[in-house]
Amino acid sequence: MLKRALGLTGIDVSILGLGTVKIGRNQQVKYPEGFELPDDKTVIELFELAQSLGINFIDTAPAYGSSEQRLGELLPDRHDWVIVTKVGEIFENAQSRFDFSYNYTIESVEQSLRKLKRDVIDVVLVHSDGDDMRIIRDEPVFEALEKLKDKGLIKAYGMSSKTVEGGRWVVENCDVVMATANLDYDEERPVLELAEKLNKGVIIKKGLQSGHADSASGGSGVKAAFEHILSLPGVSSMIVGTINPAHLKGNVDMVNLITNKNL
Repeated sequence: MLKRALGLTGIDVSILGLGTVKIGRNQQVKYPEGFELPDDKTVIELFELAQSLGINFIDTAPAYGSSEQRLGELLPDRHDWVIVTKVGEIFENAQSRFDFSYNYTIESVEQSLRKLKRDVIDVVLVHSDGDDMRIIRDEPVFEALEKLKDKGLIKAYGMSSKTVEGGRWVVENCDVVMATANLDYDEERPVLELAEKLNKGVIIKKGLQSGHADSASGGSGVKAAFEHILSLPGVSSMIVGTINPAHLKGNVDMVNLITNKNL
């Protein structure tokens, strides 16, 4: 699978990354259908398949339930993967809450390092609560992430943003932005265009609209969604979460077909 530079971080990522919400959390999620968390054997087989297909990029977060813990325990060849995790959102008792304080940010990353069984995390993103600019202006979370980067505990940082203003600030001041883009939503294109101009890393979330892009769910189709995302400016990688091996292989085949056609 084609790999692209994650901006100026020195990290190369597969253009399709694997999201891991579904291995750790099945409450308060926005997929078309409910699901059971997969057992360990199924998770290991999914990771092995992803690796064999050329995927080297995994997205997780403390808010994804047991996802980080299971990655640390079950991920084959653990240090061959690029992992992005997050800070700020805590999911407990079936509810989310947010903490962007300096001390909690440090504590959260240290906890992620332990769970993931790593000495360094590749990318840490602020898990926005939707009010990007308030977090940026009033919270010390980015100061804490810069300190962690200086100490060598993380390689790069940024934000999973939810607004154009917040996304543009992240592009100008951080290493990586995670932005939303899909066939039904193009409002954050200015963020992608600025990232391309400044050579910053761009990770796309909700490219398949949490499963709703599938024509069976009333969307425009997965192939059309991939073609759209992969043609957008500045995109390093697109995260797609699945626990279905057939879906994973089909997605990879489709992405490879699109990128090979464009080479």
